[in-house]
Amino acid sequence: MSNKPKTVRGMNDILPDVAARWQHLESEVEDIIEAYGYRQVRLPLLEHTEVFRRSIGEVTDIVEKEMYTFDDDGDSLTLRPEATASMVRAGITHGLFHNQKQKLWTVGPMFRRERPQAGRYRQFHQFDVEAMGYEGPDIDAELIIMCARLWKRLGIDRVRLEINSLGVAESRASYREALIEYFNGVKSQLDEDSIRRLDKNPLRILDSKNPDMQDIVAAAPVMIDHLDDESAEHFAGLRALLDAAGVDYTVNPRLVRGLDYYSRTVFEWVTDALGSQNAVCAGGRYDGLVEKLGGRATPAIGWAMGVERFVALYEACGGTFPAVAPDVYLVAVGEGTGERAFALAEELRDRVDGLRVDTNLGGGSFKAQMKRADKSGAAWALVLGEQELAEGRIGLKPLRSGEEQESIALADLATVLQDKLNGNKPE
Repeated sequence: MSNKPKTVRGMNDILPDVAARWQHLESEVEDIIEAYGYRQVRLPLLEHTEVFRRSIGEVTDIVEKEMYTFDDDGDSLTLRPEATASMVRAGITHGLFHNQKQKLWTVGPMFRRERPQAGRYRQFHQFDVEAMGYEGPDIDAELIIMCARLWKRLGIDRVRLEINSLGVAESRASYREALIEYFNGVKSQLDEDSIRRLDKNPLRILDSKNPDMQDIVAAAPVMIDHLDDESAEHFAGLRALLDAAGVDYTVNPRLVRGLDYYSRTVFEWVTDALGSQNAVCAGGRYDGLVEKLGGRATPAIGWAMGVERFVALYEACGGTFPAVAPDVYLVAVGEGTGERAFALAEELRDRVDGLRVDTNLGGGSFKAQMKRADKSGAAWALVLGEQELAEGRIGLKPLRSGEEQESIALADLATVLQDKLNGNKPE
C-alpha cells in the first residue's frame, strides 16, 4: 500500500498550468464586473451556522445534508456553502446598507458535502456579484446584461438565458397552497424527499433532480399564474429591458432556484456543453434577506458563477489561453558570469515593462542550461559567457524560431528587449 498522501475526497489541487488558465479568465471577469461599478470585498470562510440556516432555509439539501458544520467552544460554525448570505451578514455587521446602495463582488472557495462528480466538487470556487438597495427591474437587467457581455467578450456561444419570477411572500403563499393541493392529489407518486417537503416547502419539489419526478413536476401549477400585480409589473419591466438590449431569453415557469431567500426575479444561464451540470451562472432577487438576518429592509439581487464550470465552458467553446512562460531565460557559463547574470536579471526587471525573466539557478554546463531554457518555454535565451562578460555584450538566442543568435551590447539590452516585447516577439 502506497504511503503517498492524497487530496481529501472532493478537493482538488489547482496546479500551475490550470491556475494560469483560471487567472486569465478571472481577470476577464473582474474587468467586466468592475466596468459596471462593483467593488470587491473579501469574506471569511467561516460563519456562524445560523447565518446559513436563516438565509438558505432549513428545508434545503444544503442545510440538511451538505454543510460542513462543527462546534467551536460552544459556537456552531460552518464553512460557507455559498457567498450571498456571508455578503449580507458582512453588510449588516459593518453598516453598509444604512441609507446606502452597494454594488459588491467577491470570489473564493465554497464548501458543500456533496457526492463528487465531474464539474461538482466539495470545495469549489465562485464569483459572487451582489447589488443592495436597488428596487427596480433595471438592476436585474444590468446584472444579466453584464453576463451577456462576458459571454460575448470571450466568444462563449453555447449558453442560453432562462428567467422567471417568484413574486413576493403573499403571492408565493397563494402559490404554495396551489402546489400543496396539487401534490397531495398525486402524493402516492411522490418520492421520499418530496413527501417530506410537501408541507414545509413545496416549492423545493419543483427543484427535484429525480428523473421519476419530472412528469409530475411538469404538470404542477406555475408561479406566473399567481403573481401579484407589482411582481408582474416588475417582471414585465425586466423583459422590456432585456428586449431593448437584444438579450435573448426564455421564460421558464419551473425555475425556482435551490435557496429559500429568492423572491421575484430568478435567472439561470445554462449550457448543453457540460453534460448534466448545465447551470453556469445563476441568481435572483432576495429582497427579504437583509431584514431576515437582522438588518433593515433592503432590496437586493445577485448572481454566482462557478469558476470550474466557467473554465470548462470556455474550453468547450474553443477558447484559448495565452502562453504563460518567461520571456527570457538567462544562461551563464564561466567564472564571474553567475553573479553578473543575477544582477542583470534584476536590472532588466526594473527597466523593461512587463518582462518576465527566469534565471538559471544551481549552475550546470552550457548544454544543460540551454535544455532548461528550452523547457521553460521562454521566447529567448540570454547567453552570458566569460568572453561576453569581458566585452560587455550578451548573446540573444531565439528559442521559438530559426533565427540566428545576436550579440548585443549590455548597455543596449533593455531597449532591444522592450522593442521586441512591444511588437517583435516571436510566435
